[in-house]
Amino acid sequence: MKKYDIHNLVGKYCMTLEDGQTVYQLIHPELIAENPVEVDFAGVDIFASPFFNFAIGQLLGDIKPETLNRLLKVSNLNPVGKQVLKAVIENSKRYYSDEYTRKAVDKVVSEQANSL
Repeated sequence: MKKYDIHNLVGKYCMTLEDGQTVYQLIHPELIAENPVEVDFAGVDIFASPFFNFAIGQLLGDIKPETLNRLLKVSNLNPVGKQVLKAVIENSKRYYSDEYTRKAVDKVVSEQANSL
């Protein structure tokens, strides 16, 4: 099992989509190849949904939830991190499995981006 120390990769704050994308780019190829991966959050204190959306949520775009559950081990995640990750996974499952939800979310995000 390939193990990634998130504290060494990102630091003690897992907040930005850029940091999430860094983690995604490391673990996605492994998971697609059906290789088990562990992401270890020891030493990480603060979590935000943009990080988890990019690190974990977008995995559900081309990996089935059952496969992700089987291959991805998340360790040393504090209670707040667990809560944020759970919400991101549920939202991502809905986003990738329901075309109506995906279109609605994409529309809102696009409108928000255009208003900036």
